[in-house]
Amino acid sequence: MTEGNQTAISQFLLLGLPIPPEHQLLFYVLFLAMYLTTVLGNLIIIILIHLDSHLHVPMYFFLSNLSFSDLCFSSVTMPKLLQNMQSQDTSIPYAGCLAQLYFYLYFADLESFLLVVMAYDRYVAICFPLHYTSIMSPKLCVSLVVLSWVLTTFHAMLHTLLLARLSFCEDNVIRHFFCDISPLLKLACSDTHVNELVIFIMGGLVIVIPFVLIIVSYARIVSSILKVPSARGIQKVFSTCGSHLSVVSLFYGTIIGLYLCPSANNSTVKETVMAMMYTVVTPMLNPFIYSLRNREMKEALTRVLCKRKIPFCM
Repeated sequence: MTEGNQTAISQFLLLGLPIPPEHQLLFYVLFLAMYLTTVLGNLIIIILIHLDSHLHVPMYFFLSNLSFSDLCFSSVTMPKLLQNMQSQDTSIPYAGCLAQLYFYLYFADLESFLLVVMAYDRYVAICFPLHYTSIMSPKLCVSLVVLSWVLTTFHAMLHTLLLARLSFCEDNVIRHFFCDISPLLKLACSDTHVNELVIFIMGGLVIVIPFVLIIVSYARIVSSILKVPSARGIQKVFSTCGSHLSVVSLFYGTIIGLYLCPSANNSTVKETVMAMMYTVVTPMLNPFIYSLRNREMKEALTRVLCKRKIPFCM
């Protein structure tokens, strides 16, 4: 028992996913494959951008940070989920639960801010091509990324500290596959109104506003392209914007639905599925949507392989 935060329990039990026992192995293999795909895809992007000098430009600088964020974001929840699916012990220490919550919020917020920065970069590149180099200077690029990292630190710490002040009494079963805010608030036996108010207010700042800024950026991009119509250019832009916006909508849509617009009809299964979409599916899709379909990334991969005289390019 710890008197500082009046917590009467030392550990939580993660209920996990509502999967029948006979399907556990199938889903374990599926989630393991998805996690390995996420790790491999994002690592390839980070390594390529580091090794190939042609990719040392603002867009790929932001992409490398997004890939690192995706890699960490998925790693916060997936290893523990996979472990619990193969173990009878699904417990997680109280301190470990708070740590998982902190890093989950941290990399979720970081992803949100980086998506905004990337949308702004594309907006400047397409709408102001002649001034792109002067606007997106190395100093501005580094400043935007550092600002994203700093803001996420304060936001994640705020929620974690507010949760640490709550009391948890008898029920310690988290009806989720990781330590998320909503399931933990349901277990608290002290007043949670402050927590809920902060979630609503801060959610508007780190979720809704970034989402609106991204939509506005892409709307301006589409508007700019349509002013100088070109069949090939329009097709390329709409293909790229459509792919990006689909992932952005998936990421923000599920988060907004879970945290800012909670419904009394939301079942535990529905909430779990929605959480899986942005914690597992989105980090896995981002490498394909943002980079691996990109011609420059494919050319960089070929250059790196050939430079090291790998048989692939001989």
